[in-house]
Amino acid sequence: MNYKISENQEINFGEMDNTFFLIGLLNEFMNRFQVVGDGFFEEISWKQCFLLNCISFFEKPPTLKEISDMLGSSHQNVKQMLLKLEKAEFVQFVADEEDKRKQRIILTKKTIAFREKYDKSSQEFMDKLFEHVDRDNLAITIQTLLSMDEQLKKMK
Repeated sequence: MNYKISENQEINFGEMDNTFFLIGLLNEFMNRFQVVGDGFFEEISWKQCFLLNCISFFEKPPTLKEISDMLGSSHQNVKQMLLKLEKAEFVQFVADEEDKRKQRIILTKKTIAFREKYDKSSQEFMDKLFEHVDRDNLAITIQTLLSMDEQLKKMK
């Protein structure tokens, strides 16, 4: 299997199993995506933006455990990102109304303004990224990744 890594360079992976190639490709893609994403936002990193987006998917402001589970990341890593976002006034920790030992994470007005600032350019970026991706292939890719994710959860 040949893989083009730049305009002038191609690597031959020979008879590498597609499963290993896919995992390598996913890692390479995410590294490249993070570099581009980190250059996209002025205020925060791509991972911090992704964390803010994930918080908004919850009906009720999430706890650290809930958001860590969603992200598939350790509590320590998520807590460090949240503390930086709190310092930059993108999130706020509030006590849970039912269990004061728990803290919930809420998005601030600064996050709303941030989203409004980048809404159009983010959509344009995503449109360009997926410009040549067949929608049927996209659906298959999503299903494949969801199946792999379920397996990882079982293996944990």
